[in-house]
Amino acid sequence: MLILRSEKDRKRFIRFAIVGAIGTVVDFGFFNLFAHGIHLNAVLSSVFSFSLAVINNFTWNRYWTYPDSRSKPLGYQLMLFAIINVVGLAIRTPLFVFLEGRLVRTFNQLEVFRVLPIRPIWVAHNLSLGFAIVVVMFWNFYINRYLTYNDVQS
Repeated sequence: MLILRSEKDRKRFIRFAIVGAIGTVVDFGFFNLFAHGIHLNAVLSSVFSFSLAVINNFTWNRYWTYPDSRSKPLGYQLMLFAIINVVGLAIRTPLFVFLEGRLVRTFNQLEVFRVLPIRPIWVAHNLSLGFAIVVVMFWNFYINRYLTYNDVQS
């Protein structure tokens, strides 16, 4: 496994995970602002929040996780990163839609939500988004390491 090969790669994975955690805060924050604050469609909100998280993550990964990755021009690296993340979005969106619909129906039937101050749709949206983010994180790390940042030494 790539992250076990060297100390440097293990440190990169940790940094990538930290960047991912920050990106997740950006993603969840904007998703909830769009979906629950200004009442945009949940899928559209997920796409917008994902896009903002990608910009955040590219910036942090280029300058902090992989600062030694400079043999490729910035625009080319951004294009690779964006393409990989669009594929990630194509993985994420059906997962989100699949889970979100089922969880909303399931949670709406639970009596516990009649006494809790939390709405079932909010829980369903955020659980669905969280699961999709974890799946896509693994895709993003490995593909970006082998394509976008393959010019760094292990």
